[in-house]
Amino acid sequence: MKLFYHPLSGHSHRARLFLSLLGVDHEEVFLDLAAAAHKAPQFLAMNRFGQIPVLVDGDVIIADSNAILVYLAQKAGDKKWLPETPAQAAAVQRWLSVAAGQIAFGPAAARLITVFGAKFDAEEVIARAHNVLKVIDAELANRSWIADIDAAHPTIADIALYSYISSAPEGNVDLAAYANVNAWLERVEALKGFVPFQKTAAGLAA
Repeated sequence: MKLFYHPLSGHSHRARLFLSLLGVDHEEVFLDLAAAAHKAPQFLAMNRFGQIPVLVDGDVIIADSNAILVYLAQKAGDKKWLPETPAQAAAVQRWLSVAAGQIAFGPAAARLITVFGAKFDAEEVIARAHNVLKVIDAELANRSWIADIDAAHPTIADIALYSYISSAPEGNVDLAAYANVNAWLERVEALKGFVPFQKTAAGLAA
């Protein structure tokens, strides 16, 4: 397997983290975003949207970080990461949608301002970040993992949420008020095979 990634991309980190947690042997291919390598014809042939990460497994090409998590979980055959019963699969999908929606437009967007100079309204996206963090903190009040399926084991929903929540302070989003979220971050970081998301001196982390 090959994973095309950038170390400061939270979407890339999701894939890198899950590959490591599964112990999957793979090659990581750095993509220079500053040099617009993600817009080069050879990369666009793999993902027309010009986005990272992209996973190549033989003749199979998977674009989109959440799709990569689903693919890897299915290929590993470990149903703890992605259960197959309708209710449990839906519970995981709910949080994958949050990762692609509220997290992307909240803490991820706030970090894009400070780390990459994105032209978002900082006050607006920071407010969005706190709105979703309040919900997640409440959801984690009485359980260890976000999808509430197996108290002893996370799912890919936890992996999808982790990277941009853990790096939220880089976007001036303070996590101090979210005790349950912080405890959950520690549980993810204690998993065997955990790899950290590369930090930057930005926002509250400066």
